[in-house]
Amino acid sequence: MTKYAQQILDIINASSDHLTAEQIYLRLKASNSKVVLATVYNNLNLLYQQDKIRKVSVEGYPDRYDKLIRHDHLVCKKCGALSDIRLSDLTAQLQAQIPEEIISYDLKVNYICPSCRRKAEKGK
Repeated sequence: MTKYAQQILDIINASSDHLTAEQIYLRLKASNSKVVLATVYNNLNLLYQQDKIRKVSVEGYPDRYDKLIRHDHLVCKKCGALSDIRLSDLTAQLQAQIPEEIISYDLKVNYICPSCRRKAEKGK
């Protein structure tokens, strides 16, 4: 693993947020002034292909990156905010319905976050 890949992995694993490539780049650049954004994207793709990180895609928003710890996500349909949620692991139930081996799954539960609900109520 390259030094940048390890540093990017450390940034993701230390974060409680779901970081975009640009956010990771800014954190990495703080300690590596010569790093370029393309390096971050290349290493994120490599880490994702090696199953060392998760990529969370929400339509209309940039991809975000997350640790591998088993969890699911709440996604606000209004603002795209991501929150972690811990549900029972569904792998066994899914595997019983699918003849092929399941490598992983990514469950995203859509909802309206409290902040967007408050804004909507103020607008009434």
